[in-house]
Amino acid sequence: MPFRPLVHIHVQSRSGSKTRGILRAGATVYPVALGRSGILANKREGDGGTPRGRFRLKRLWWRADRITRPRTGLPARPIGPDDAWSEDPADRRYNRPVERKPGEPGDRLMRADALYDLIVEIDHNDRPRIAGRGSAVFIHVARDGFRPTAGCVALRRNDLMRLLERLSPRTWIHIG
Repeated sequence: MPFRPLVHIHVQSRSGSKTRGILRAGATVYPVALGRSGILANKREGDGGTPRGRFRLKRLWWRADRITRPRTGLPARPIGPDDAWSEDPADRRYNRPVERKPGEPGDRLMRADALYDLIVEIDHNDRPRIAGRGSAVFIHVARDGFRPTAGCVALRRNDLMRLLERLSPRTWIHIG
């Protein structure tokens, strides 16, 4: 039987650790990795902070060459070899998905490691987009040992797959 979509998920840091936290999804709690600077109210590009606030979940990006399309209520898009994210505050496409040819700058979505096999795009610094206020903040797969992220929220792959089944465009993520 499918789960009902969640209206809210909540992320907070663990007591005594700014880079590890928990994500509450209804009655289920998942361990997460946070940005190397912890949760920050005044997020800036490159600061390593996970932004504090309330955000909408926009879309799932997934590596179709590695996994089948996950079950989710979110709109979904497979990641292609030229997909990237603009992290340059001087770029008019800052904090948006872009196409990049090999050698061009940008946060590549098709990575050799598994961190971006599943990415949930959130609407941090989206409307309006403000140059330098942070880009490419996602929910994605965690590194081994829940090592810190560059500012994202990261879960074990299996936990993220289970969570995706309960997410929809009506789901809000509350961080902090």
